[in-house]
Parts: sequence; C-alpha cells; structure tokens
Amino acid sequence: MTEIIRSLADLSGRYDALFCDLWGCLHNGVTPFPAAVSALQSFRAGGGKVILVTNAPRPKSSVVKQLDAMGLPRDAWDDVATSGDATQAAMLSGAAGPRIHHIGAPKDEPFFTDFEDDLAHLVAKADITRVSLDQATGIVCTGMADDLTETPDDYRGKLLMAKAKGLKMLCANPDIIVDMGDKRLYCAGALAKAYEDMGGESLYYGKPHPPIYDLARRRLGLDEARILCVGDGIKTDVQGGLGEGLDTLFVTGGIASHEFGPDFSNPDNDLLQSWLASHQLSATFAIGYLR
Repeated sequence: MTEIIRSLADLSGRYDALFCDLWGCLHNGVTPFPAAVSALQSFRAGGGKVILVTNAPRPKSSVVKQLDAMGLPRDAWDDVATSGDATQAAMLSGAAGPRIHHIGAPKDEPFFTDFEDDLAHLVAKADITRVSLDQATGIVCTGMADDLTETPDDYRGKLLMAKAKGLKMLCANPDIIVDMGDKRLYCAGALAKAYEDMGGESLYYGKPHPPIYDLARRRLGLDEARILCVGDGIKTDVQGGLGEGLDTLFVTGGIASHEFGPDFSNPDNDLLQSWLASHQLSATFAIGYLR
C-alpha cells in the first residue's frame, strides 16, 4: 500500500539521489513551486544528488535556459536528462534513417542543432538531413507545431501519409497532455498514440521507457545509488520507476489532483488507494505537493 508522507524530509537518509520530474512537480510551465525548490535544495544540502528527468523534447541546454528564465535556482539540481537528449541519441544512431521529417514547433529547433558533450561521438558519425514528408525515411515528433491551438486531429492526413510510407516515428515526448498554467495542452505522445492507433510504428525515449533512465544514470555517475523517482505522472514517473526497479514518490497535486479530494495538498487516502488500484500501479510513497 502506498504511504502518504508530509514532506520529502520524512525520507531523510533513505536515498542517495532523486530522479525528479519537472512540469507539474517542480513548476507549472510558468513559474517554479517555492516549496518544491526548497525541498530539493534541502535534499542536496544533506548530501543527496538531484537529476531532473523530464519528458521535454528539447536538449538539456534548452531546458536549462528555460529553467533559468523561469527563476529556478541552479542549487536545486545537479544535472538534467531530457527525453529530447535520449531521442537525439536514437536519431543520430540511425533509428529513423538518414532523412528526417520534423513534426513540432519552432521552439523545438534546438533538437537539431544543440547536442550535449556525451552525444559528441554520435554527432561525429551521423549524416542526418531534414526533408519534407514525401522524401523522409522517418519522423521525429517533438509535439504540435502550435500546441496552443492544435490537436492530434489536425495531423490525421499527415499521419496517414506517413503510415502509407511505412515510416517510424521517434517520439521525443511520451506525455499525452500537460498543464501550462491553467491551460491543458497536447504533447508529442498524443500524436504518437494517434499514429499507433492507425497502424503506424512509434518509438519512445522518455519516461516510462528505459532510454531516459539509462541516460539519467550515466549523468548521475554513482554506482549502486539508492534512487527515488519523483513525479506527478502515474503512467510516466511511477510506471517508469517501477519498470526500473526503483522506489517512487507520486505527487498527487499535479495532473491528477482532482482525483483525491478537495484538499490538493493532502490527498484522501481511500481515494488514492482506490485510484492506484484502478490503474494497477502502486507508488512507494505519495505526497500532495513536493515540499
């Protein structure tokens, strides 16, 4: 049974590192959550390491710039592993062939230009060209071109054409939806699922799939570390952690907040246990908000 805790400090001394989600856990897409920032700062002050593990479809450098602009202090984390980084590695290794068609927004352009040092060996060997869909050997999907207005239905024709060509889609963000402030947006995962539903092949590199955890472990750089996965996504953060054999802390006040009673800071235990059972998943711990 999942244990509800009051604060991250309740677990003091039990873990060497956190794999901590960003959106819905540490910020809302607009501003950081002060209590969550303070909790991570305190964990690091006690000797722990924090790897921010995010399904953002952009490389680490782009995410760090976004966090800096948002005002998230750098002393709250040690390193960052993004779904974009893991997808870049797959693209550079030839998972979608040499001619890539991009589905995504202009803000995601760094995916094709900015590579971290630990991918340099792949960059040196790769020969990737961006092309129109009719010339493509594969697709990289980082999201909607305009996620403020578009839905997967707007891409039905393009996806049907890709399926007819037998193209693989590399999904750089497995999330289906995300909340930006008070607005709910579709992510790349929604397009990848729509593609699969019509018979296409989608490959995933972010949570809950292994590639991003492999990357996070490499960037953590600790052998035999006791790791706690923290996040608000039952199908990403919790399922991913369980798949890796890691303990998980489910932040109930995020994307599923309305499922656990009117007090988002303090989830109702009966509602929580019932909801987790309905998903056939069980987190090690749960908390209203990271604090």
